[in-house]
Amino acid sequence: MTEFAAMDTEHFSPYRTDGKLYGFVCVVTGAQQPVGQAIIKELAAHGAACIYACDRPTSIGYGPLIESVAQDYPKTKVIGYPFNVAKEDETLALIDDILNSFGRLDVWVCSSGLLGPPSLEATTPADLQKCFEANSMAPFFALKYAPPAMAKTTPKQAYPNAAPKDRKYGSIIVVSSVASTYGGCWGPCYTMSSHAALGVVRSGVAVLKGTGVRINCIAAGQIDVGVDLKGFDMRGMTSQFPPASLQSKETVEKDNGLERAGLPIEVGRVAGFLASGFSSYVHGASIVVDGGSTVMNPLTVPI
Repeated sequence: MTEFAAMDTEHFSPYRTDGKLYGFVCVVTGAQQPVGQAIIKELAAHGAACIYACDRPTSIGYGPLIESVAQDYPKTKVIGYPFNVAKEDETLALIDDILNSFGRLDVWVCSSGLLGPPSLEATTPADLQKCFEANSMAPFFALKYAPPAMAKTTPKQAYPNAAPKDRKYGSIIVVSSVASTYGGCWGPCYTMSSHAALGVVRSGVAVLKGTGVRINCIAAGQIDVGVDLKGFDMRGMTSQFPPASLQSKETVEKDNGLERAGLPIEVGRVAGFLASGFSSYVHGASIVVDGGSTVMNPLTVPI
């Protein structure tokens, strides 16, 4: 049986009526951010059995997210999981927890990015280190430790939306920025660590040979994350994307092919595609989600 034929069997066919991700066990980091939450809801909408919603401990908690998913997709279990993406031991502990509880791991989405300060003058070495940890160290740990777990197979278990896993399968998705291919989107931290994130994806293609696991990047442009400048952390140490309000309506209409900022769910839908068998021959790619800004303005900054 060819590798493609194996992926198109009953348990992995993206055309199955109960959802293209039915039975999948997933990890999504950055779960407190708008894009992370949109990805979680997208995975749940397509039948994922369990989603570990991972982020740093905060006072906000996971209650509203868990309740929202439970109301719309009651058979998908969302587990709020406080987690430092830059800690190797915590990554290994999370994987052990997943395998002990569900016996399988299918999708790992790194959506834990940080902007960092907007200028070189405002950037400290500590700021740079934190951005590299969030934007590129987290994907590195996913690449290093998730594939062996994704190779585990299991019979059907007793939890809702459970399905057997009889083939090696896995998808690692790195949510990054168009800053991964050029400079000027924000500050040096953002550009440097976004380039490094794409480097993890590109280097992963060779090391994943024979594992059945794919790795891809989502290079997002201007995304409206629902904040304005009044509520925005200009240090960039709590934010994943700049606020859409940094650009005037006139500038967006001029520089963006769709004449608007993107929405978190539009990043989420691409993540759902990359998680599923619909993208079975997409590997090592950087999918640009920016409304056409980089095409219209290849020598200027879209954000």
